[in-house]
Amino acid sequence: MTEMHLRDALETLKSTGVRITPQRHAILEFLIQSMIHPTADDIYKALEAKFPNMSVATVYNNLRVFRESGLVKELTYGDSSSRFDFVTNDHYHIICDSCGKIVDFHYPGLDEVEHLASHVTGFQVNSHRMEIYGTCPTCISQASKVQ
Repeated sequence: MTEMHLRDALETLKSTGVRITPQRHAILEFLIQSMIHPTADDIYKALEAKFPNMSVATVYNNLRVFRESGLVKELTYGDSSSRFDFVTNDHYHIICDSCGKIVDFHYPGLDEVEHLASHVTGFQVNSHRMEIYGTCPTCISQASKVQ
């Protein structure tokens, strides 16, 4: 499945005239395989051994290209670093307050909220975003070991 996503993403980039460099290919592949919603720094650190001449700016520039091409979503949470999500279909996130881990989940019932909001306010709704915060199983387990 990952290979198919990578191939489709590369075709999307090529169709918009974006040249596929080895670094761009590696960053895209990392995003597709990653389930951690990485920051630009996470991506840089993961790939720096393979691409010692690549800078953090290169990662940021490529993420901007991917975002503009519709391949990734940029997730912003207050003052913390942006995280990037290759899954661009509508879904929601649950975020650990302790370690910052982000996990995807889908709940189709929330789509009705857009329709209701539009009906009640007269707004044309473009999108919505929901985050749920809590403590992940790993952090709960670690906290119980400390006690």
